[in-house]
Amino acid sequence: MRRPLPSVEEFVQGIRASDRVLLGQAITLVESGREDHQALAREVMAQLLRNAKPLSTLRIAVTGAPGVGKSTFIEALGMHLVGLGKRPAVLAIDPSSAVSGGSILGDKTRMERLSAAEQAFIRPSPAGDSLGGVARKTREAMVLVEAAGFDTVIIETVGVGQSEIAAQRMTDLFLLLLLPGAGDELQGIKRGIVEMADFLVVNKADGDRVKWANQARGHYLNATHLLPPKPSAWQPRVMVCSSLENTGIAELWTAIEAFQHETLTNGFLEENRRQQARFWLEDSIEAGLKTMFYKHPAVKAKLAELEAEVLAGRMSPTEAAERVVGIFGY
Repeated sequence: MRRPLPSVEEFVQGIRASDRVLLGQAITLVESGREDHQALAREVMAQLLRNAKPLSTLRIAVTGAPGVGKSTFIEALGMHLVGLGKRPAVLAIDPSSAVSGGSILGDKTRMERLSAAEQAFIRPSPAGDSLGGVARKTREAMVLVEAAGFDTVIIETVGVGQSEIAAQRMTDLFLLLLLPGAGDELQGIKRGIVEMADFLVVNKADGDRVKWANQARGHYLNATHLLPPKPSAWQPRVMVCSSLENTGIAELWTAIEAFQHETLTNGFLEENRRQQARFWLEDSIEAGLKTMFYKHPAVKAKLAELEAEVLAGRMSPTEAAERVVGIFGY
């Protein structure tokens, strides 16, 4: 027999007391597709948000091409934060795990030191969902870990693509991890991703690759001067580090603190959070409407009828869509 779920009050008190078991259960509720779980999660979130101090935390997105060493880098950064007395939490946006097997579950086992640190928290992302759904759940999980007292939230993405845009829309700082000596200086990364970056960090600057890493830094430094000014007024920093040898991590964190101070002072951080809240409000409304649409009995009946016409080539998809949407509008 399954044990009953904790009450809203038990969840709220437990999370505020940094109870990891209740925090994990609350994130599971957020990720659940069951309506009763979602209703409970909404009540918990609503109470936690009443006393939230959002600008007291820092949200960092970390991305980079596969093989760039994201998990090793995040562990090195996380352990540095633990050493400073901070409480880092690592979350992920990974919509691909159902197809590829995903990397973040492996990342959790690879981040052995950070996983074992009492001051840190690592949570794999849900598997096999749409990008938008996973991103929304990651954002809600972020609110929960902040309520539990974790002051630095690191959002990891699986690669370079649409998940980076979602990550930028829920974080304060965007960090792009790069490889030294990869040949093509942009390493297949779209210019838009580079433009999003507040920090470009050349990783694996150790051994014979130190020279290549410094050369890559020079190329990227020149490239950043050609990019348009950022709304934050922050000039992107290009740095090198070795996650393996733990070099450059302390310097990077000092620069990140400078970013936080500057964007807090000029008001960008607060305004950016406001714009992000507006985006996620609109995104959630769209997701809710889509769910309602496909559950509507008349829509389901008409869609089945018109789909056959479209597949047979007797009606255009556009016309069929207009007819189905017209039913939902009444």
